[in-house]
Amino acid sequence: MSGFVLQAIAFAAVVAAVVGAAGAAVVVAVARRRPVVAAALGPLVVVASVAAGVYSSGRAMVLDDRDAVAVLWLLIAAVPVAVAVGLVLAVRTQRLGAERAAALAEHARDQEVEQRRREVVAWVSHDLRTPLAAVRALAEALEDGVADPVVAVKGIQAENQRMSEMVDDLLALSRLQSDALELRREPVAVGDLASDALVAAKPLADAAGVTLSGEVADPVVAQVDAREVARALGNLLVNGIRHTPAGGEVAIRVAVDAQDAVVHVTDGCGGIPDDDLPRVFDAGWRGLPARTPAREAGTSGGAGIGLSVVRGVAEAHGGTVDVANVELPDGVSGCSFTLRLPCRPTSLDG
Repeated sequence: MSGFVLQAIAFAAVVAAVVGAAGAAVVVAVARRRPVVAAALGPLVVVASVAAGVYSSGRAMVLDDRDAVAVLWLLIAAVPVAVAVGLVLAVRTQRLGAERAAALAEHARDQEVEQRRREVVAWVSHDLRTPLAAVRALAEALEDGVADPVVAVKGIQAENQRMSEMVDDLLALSRLQSDALELRREPVAVGDLASDALVAAKPLADAAGVTLSGEVADPVVAQVDAREVARALGNLLVNGIRHTPAGGEVAIRVAVDAQDAVVHVTDGCGGIPDDDLPRVFDAGWRGLPARTPAREAGTSGGAGIGLSVVRGVAEAHGGTVDVANVELPDGVSGCSFTLRLPCRPTSLDG
């Protein structure tokens, strides 16, 4: 091979490398904002670098203009193929990226659901041991004749009620998380549901020394499942009573905001750290010891599922529930839970 040919080849390689490097830089810059466009430009950069190298080598080898133009047109003819290949690669790359992102998101959701399931099972199993141990101790005391039968029977009944509440909440949460959930909607006065919830919670409030109050600022009728919404309101009231010190107050207020029925439940719990607020509705979450369900003054602790049930009811109706710290008029810190339910079924609600 003559030195002239080697020089032409070297010259072509240098030109192709320069053009390819410049094109690669452009592709990288575009890829930062438009990955699909960058994938389509990739084959064009290859064709352009090869065309530049071949054309420059042809000129260096003293091809006449006619031959050089012919070679150039042959290379240009490859451009549509390169564009088609680039588009196919771009579409395929985008599809693979979307599928991978969806798979990763689904895997993350599955892991989160499984982790929550394990946490709920662990928390419920732990919490059920306490009333079971209490029932066993009271039964043994009765058997040994060292306990007042009346007191022991009342204690066993209280612990049985506590276990029943835990199981009811767990079953309610499982039902709300089921894809087969069907709401039995009917026109319901939300104020009546709030009133009924106050009546049901009064014995617990009296035992804990907590005052209950209610207000219907705006009478509102909503198409909801009365049973599920009543459970949610009851859970909010019970949660407030359990965490409000004796002498405090738990208030429920019904109002209308746009097309939504809004229920506010305010307690005197002392507030929740801001970092913990997003976790309040997680199943089994307890937070600070001050918010661990108490058993004083006749109250019974739950399994930390009640507020998760409230969120499940809200989402099943296409609504929301949130919580915020508030300062009460008497200078006490508390929490305000806001349950928002659309007055009419929405497309988000099955």
